[in-house]
Amino acid sequence: MATEKGNLFLRNDTIFGICEGLGEDLGINPNFIRVPLAAGIIFAPMYVIGIYLAMGVVVLASRLLFPDRRAAQVEAEAPALHAVATDAPAVRAEQREERILEAA
Repeated sequence: MATEKGNLFLRNDTIFGICEGLGEDLGINPNFIRVPLAAGIIFAPMYVIGIYLAMGVVVLASRLLFPDRRAAQVEAEAPALHAVATDAPAVRAEQREERILEAA
């Protein structure tokens, strides 16, 4: 998979990004969607193109109705993680002091 993030529709390494977007939404590898579509295009190209476009509508609807939850979750967790990271030296110092007092 490409490491580049951004709008799937505008990326150079995808054809509208439908399989990758659907894979992300379903939590599966997009190749599990691409392979059956590629095999189906040999036997019934018009049906597969219709299915591909229908999947595009599903991906578009999911992106519009349910914005990227992971980005919102990361943004929500960032202050907490920053607080933990900045408090870590103070916590270690307190633990050292407690150990010294216990030993004395």
